[in-house]
Amino acid sequence: MSNKCSGQCESVVTDSSIKEFKNTDAFDGRFTTDYKVTQMDCPSEERLIRLALDGIEPSVGLKFDIPNRLVKVFHDDNLDEITTKLQSLNLGATLEITRESCRVEATQAKASAKENEGKETIILKWLLIINGFMFFCEFIAGWIAQSAGLIADSLDMFADAAVYGLAIYAVGKSIKMKLKAAHISGWLQVLLALGALSEVLRRFIYGSEPVSNLMMIFGALALIANVTCLFLISDSKENGAHMKASWIFSANDVIANVGVILAGLLVTLTGSRYPDLVIGLIIALVVLNGARRILQLKY
Repeated sequence: MSNKCSGQCESVVTDSSIKEFKNTDAFDGRFTTDYKVTQMDCPSEERLIRLALDGIEPSVGLKFDIPNRLVKVFHDDNLDEITTKLQSLNLGATLEITRESCRVEATQAKASAKENEGKETIILKWLLIINGFMFFCEFIAGWIAQSAGLIADSLDMFADAAVYGLAIYAVGKSIKMKLKAAHISGWLQVLLALGALSEVLRRFIYGSEPVSNLMMIFGALALIANVTCLFLISDSKENGAHMKASWIFSANDVIANVGVILAGLLVTLTGSRYPDLVIGLIIALVVLNGARRILQLKY
């Protein structure tokens, strides 16, 4: 950062100083506020934040640091509204610091958001296709294999596909259309997650005989699919916050895939259905919690 901007970018401001700048030369991102968001670790949370702040006027600029769970907001004199909307998401958002923005920094944040839009859209479409295809494959295989773990993992794939699909659909759409798409996605996730939970309960009560070989085979296929997603994102993961978040999201999904494979192995070794039920319960609850966050969004 140049010396010309450094003093301006580092000065901490208060509500009163924000009001003093209200009549100055109009410029988006007159102030920069850093928020710590403790429960932001994947594109779902990033998308929630973008949707929540999309309708704010004057409009804001956003810069995400998913690994460190930080959101930088470029804004004018609407700090209270931004803070209220972020905290209403129940993601553990806390205001860290507000300072006068550097004009160059805010402009670069806006420019970087569009720089690789075309390339990222193509990648997102491939991610949508892969996750959507694996959702159907795992769901059918889980039903045949009597595996709650595979069915729940298929829902995780659907949640991923919903995130990517929403990101593509939302380009150029109105705020109401974005929220409508998000809510449809959220309710569908709720129905599928409740279906998976009821299946776990049914198999716990009436018994089941999960086919461990199918669990491990399709768990491995899902693992390959998510590793492929990581490969597709690898060259672009540093180009923008959403792509970096997508990388982390797919990396986290690898853990769920490994969990299904291990559950299948434990079913083989122990002859018990409980490893399958446990992994199915965990994944279904994760999907249900993600749906809850989406449905909390309001216009």
